[in-house]
Amino acid sequence: MKTSAGRKRKKKSGCIIIAGCGRLGANLANTLSNIGESVIIIDKDPDAFRKLSPSYGGITLTGDATEISVLHNAEIEKASAVISLTNHDSTNIMVAQIAKEMFNIGEVIARLYDPERECVYQEFGIDTICPAVLSMKEIDKMLPTIPLGLTDEEVAE
Repeated sequence: MKTSAGRKRKKKSGCIIIAGCGRLGANLANTLSNIGESVIIIDKDPDAFRKLSPSYGGITLTGDATEISVLHNAEIEKASAVISLTNHDSTNIMVAQIAKEMFNIGEVIARLYDPERECVYQEFGIDTICPAVLSMKEIDKMLPTIPLGLTDEEVAE
């Protein structure tokens, strides 16, 4: 199995837990489910699961992913990865930190909106995805006649 960056990814035996069933969370859950991954998606709002495809073969769990009882219900101790994609940086860091520190999950990814918070995530060894940084990098690629040449630090400012 290859990632979008072309790296080979080893399929692990545990499920992938996604916190947040917004557009990104739902799309990721659908994609992972479609390629045969075991997925559990958690959201506080039961209506959020309407964004999932009818072909979604994973589990939905209504609850707050920052609550240990909800994570136990998701069987986090068996998870191969936890990806926190809620709309709140503080929730994402908390879910990621719990997964990493309390449950020793090796692959933990969190979305963050404020690039200046990235240092907090890095201190805990949590990989991040930042829409603002990714968008600026793509704009830089799309404007070849105006080379922005931005570094990650410049994008964060």
